[in-house]
Amino acid sequence: MVTALFDKYRHVFAMGLQSGLVYRWNFLLRVLFSLLHLAALFALWGAAYSGREHIGDYTFEQTMSYFLCLVIANYLISAFNEDYQIGEEIRGGTINQFLTKPIDYYTYRLTIFFANRLVTGVVVAIPILLCLPLLGDYLPRDVAGWRWAALVPSILLSAMIQFSIAYCFGLLAFWFLEIQGFVILSLAVETLLSGQVFPLDLLPPALFEISQWLPFYYQAYFPVAIVTGRVTDLAAAQHGIAIQLVWVVLLMAIGRILWHRGLRRHTAVGG
Repeated sequence: MVTALFDKYRHVFAMGLQSGLVYRWNFLLRVLFSLLHLAALFALWGAAYSGREHIGDYTFEQTMSYFLCLVIANYLISAFNEDYQIGEEIRGGTINQFLTKPIDYYTYRLTIFFANRLVTGVVVAIPILLCLPLLGDYLPRDVAGWRWAALVPSILLSAMIQFSIAYCFGLLAFWFLEIQGFVILSLAVETLLSGQVFPLDLLPPALFEISQWLPFYYQAYFPVAIVTGRVTDLAAAQHGIAIQLVWVVLLMAIGRILWHRGLRRHTAVGG
């Protein structure tokens, strides 16, 4: 039974790889745009640091190291259009095939998501390696072994949090003809509260403490904080990973509820 299950999703993973390779040039263009975005951040934060050595407890080099690691991490963990794709499958009726096949839709979409992230991870490595002479000074140095060990599960769980949020928003297509407004609102909140605009520890202490209990903190900031040294010790990393795991379970449960209720509505209206 386990072998049959593995074979089933192995084929789905292979399909996801093929799909990712078809759109590899789109991903490469996104990477090049991200490098332009990184150059703009250098200029913006360079101006912000003009005449000062620190903002909060960040030096300019530490800030740029944070954003460089963030750009790399995003291509390993971000959900690119998964919510829209799920919505399209619901509206287009493609979802009906999962009513008769012995395959779990969440696992199916998650497998494709990880396959695509493998492709984007390889694609992002190419320009980063080419730009290494320019960016090498801003990459973290002398990273302790426990940080690399904590980074692996943290990246995996961050990806699952991002995917699960996108999955839940995609399932709203069972009830709403257009989900774009929900997705844009979600993207705005995630961009601000996941540390995409500024490192979250620049927030006032009370707000930063609150942010650590929200899923957005663990979408991007937390794994980057591990590798850049903002997470101070192994115990803090383990605590954060435990919270990540709780959020993954909660979001999967919410997704399961939305799926079953959505299917009942879908079949009731003759979808």
